[in-house]
Amino acid sequence: MVTRRTVLAGLGAAAATRLAWLRAAASAFEPALYPPMDLSRFDTPVTPAPAEIRIGYASITWGGHDAQAIEDIAALGYEGVQLRSNILPDWESRPQALADLLAAKRLTFVALSSGGVDIEKPAASEIAAHVAHASFLRAARGKYLQCTDTRPKRALARADYERLGKLLTQIGKRTADLGIALGYHNHMGTIGERPEEVAQILDAADPRYVKFELDIAHYAQGGGDPVKAIRSYGDRLLFLHVKDVEDRPGGSGAWGGAGGYRFVELGRGKVDVKGCFAALHEVKFRGWAVVELDAVPDNARTPKDAAAVNKQFLHTIGAL
Repeated sequence: MVTRRTVLAGLGAAAATRLAWLRAAASAFEPALYPPMDLSRFDTPVTPAPAEIRIGYASITWGGHDAQAIEDIAALGYEGVQLRSNILPDWESRPQALADLLAAKRLTFVALSSGGVDIEKPAASEIAAHVAHASFLRAARGKYLQCTDTRPKRALARADYERLGKLLTQIGKRTADLGIALGYHNHMGTIGERPEEVAQILDAADPRYVKFELDIAHYAQGGGDPVKAIRSYGDRLLFLHVKDVEDRPGGSGAWGGAGGYRFVELGRGKVDVKGCFAALHEVKFRGWAVVELDAVPDNARTPKDAAAVNKQFLHTIGAL
């Protein structure tokens, strides 16, 4: 007669038999196929890769003669070039031709200067203009879009920094969709002239979409220490303008008049360029440093001559 008790007893015996079989099977693999892993090495943080700084040159010195700028910059052995939006009338309809030209010269299209963002104009038109530049840049195989700003002809209010930061964010979101990173460029005569102004703008902008393109000479002329800026903004630096500036009280010339200063070749002004490169290595910066000289300060030299002087200085300090 089958009872509840006999059924349970049978199940128990079957379970015991299965357990014994599993233990026997497991013992066949002793010792373990794989020894225990030593995970102690993961206690040490991964060391960031060392700095890797590539050197480009800006075409602005050639005053709109960009074909000659490309020729000279390539001949001097610079790795990349920054162009301005003034090239669009010649190249806007044929970005691939520009990409092919730069590739033939072995130059990376590091950045396009997109001009100033104006917080007093309709936001939609400002966004559209800069996104159009980013679209061209992408088609021409470029990397970064540079934006400065237009300082209002009135006293600045605290809200202006926030407005600019938010507008830059809107532009940056759209350029990011195109695969183009946006860098805000500090500049004399703009909303972002002094270090505290730059900080307010960057604080108001979303760091995911608005990076910092530090111009070390403009930052110094605005009263800041670019070496400290590199250390402070190291994780937000997109690329840099490497340049030098000298004071010229009451002087004239390249960016000299009312501001009492002008830009000069590297090593001939007051900027601690060597210290800036040391700071870039400290923060393990991996990216582009674009040498820029707005105009040749000595009429006896050509833009190519000045670019050669800058290259020699970079060799002298070990940056090349």
